[in-house]
Amino acid sequence: MVQIEANQQYYYGTGKRKTAIARVRLYLDDGGPIIVNGKPMDEYFGWTTWQGVINDAFRVSDTANRFRVIVKVEGGGVNGQAEAIRHGIARALVVYDANLKTGLRRAGFITRDARIKESKKYGLKRARRAPQYTKREK
Repeated sequence: MVQIEANQQYYYGTGKRKTAIARVRLYLDDGGPIIVNGKPMDEYFGWTTWQGVINDAFRVSDTANRFRVIVKVEGGGVNGQAEAIRHGIARALVVYDANLKTGLRRAGFITRDARIKESKKYGLKRARRAPQYTKREK
């Protein structure tokens, strides 16, 4: 677990994707590891694709290795959490510098992806799956 000084300034952004919610803090330092729920990012997200998704916002805005990132993320699956962190980082970067907003929006990182699981309807087996039709009843 990494201890943070209480009086240090940070830029905050909340990211959401499906049911995952990420609270992101960007500290203006010379970079360092991205800490997710008290663990380094490469330990929390073992797959390099998820690590790449998280770093996309820094790559698009050319702000790599400028910030120390502390993230608390909950809910959803691993992919949803990675995309929620990316959304939160993009929002925090806009708080840091509003000029970065156009590039991040063009890449699609500012817009909240509102696609969530559709709820089940009564009389159906799932959200839209109807019970199987049987021609002959006994």
